[in-house]
Amino acid sequence: MMYDAVKFYVGLHQPSDAKHFDLACISINRLRGRKKQVPCGDVMVDSGAFTEISSHGCYRHSVEEYAAELHRLFTAGVVKIAAAVAQDYMCEPFILAKTGLTIEEHQRLTIERYDALVAELDRLFGGKCPFHIMPVVQGFAPQDYVNHIRMYGDRLKPGMWVGVGSVCKRQGDPRSIIAVLQAIASERPDLLLHGFGVKITSLLHAGVRALLATADSMAWSFAARKQGRDANDWREADRLVQRVREAANQNNEPWQMEMFA
Repeated sequence: MMYDAVKFYVGLHQPSDAKHFDLACISINRLRGRKKQVPCGDVMVDSGAFTEISSHGCYRHSVEEYAAELHRLFTAGVVKIAAAVAQDYMCEPFILAKTGLTIEEHQRLTIERYDALVAELDRLFGGKCPFHIMPVVQGFAPQDYVNHIRMYGDRLKPGMWVGVGSVCKRQGDPRSIIAVLQAIASERPDLLLHGFGVKITSLLHAGVRALLATADSMAWSFAARKQGRDANDWREADRLVQRVREAANQNNEPWQMEMFA
C-alpha cells in the first residue's frame, strides 16, 4: 500500500515537552509512575524495547506490570494514548548475541508478549482495550519479516496498524529499509506500517515515506549531540518535525493523514 504522507510521532525524552507537539512517542520508562498530565494530542507509548533488551537482555517489567501502568496512565487521564507498543524482541545480530537466542525465538517471544498484553489489558478494562495495542513484526532479512507475519496468522487483522522492528540501526542506506517494507507489503499490502526510530536519511527519503503510514524518531537528539548542541532541547525536535513537513511539501504530500482505527 502506498501512502500520501507519513504521520510523524516525534520521539521525546521529557514527557513535559509534549505540550509543543500534536503527536509524540514516549517510552514507558519515562512515563512510569507519572501523575501529571502529558499535554499532547496523541501519544504513542513505546515499550522501551531497545533499552531493555540491549542493556539487560530481557524485560525488567512483566507484561502484567506494563499493562497495569498503561491502564493507570489512561484511566487517570495522564496520557491520551493513541497506541501502546507490545514488548517485542529486536533481531539485530548484536541483540541476538545479547540474549543468546535465534531470530525465530525472538519472533515467538514477540508474539507471546503481544498476546499476553492484549489479554491483560482487555481484562483490566473489563472488555476491549480502548486504545490500539500495536503488534510488531520482527526479523532481519526481508524474508524474516514475511515469516513472522505468517507466524502471527489471523492476529493481524485487515488494515491493522503494525510496527516494523529492527530497522533503526541499519539505515545508512535507505534501500535496506525499503527492501524490508516492500517484502512486508508484498505479503500483506493491507497493513498500515509504522517505522520505529527512523533515521533522518530514511525519514526524508520519498521511497521510505511512500511505504510507511506512520513513523517515530529521536534522530534529532543524536544529531544535536553530535553537533555540540543540546540533545534534550525540544526545539531540536521541532526542527526535525519541520524538516519532515518540508520534505512532504516538496513532493506535494499532505502533511497529516486522518487518524485510522
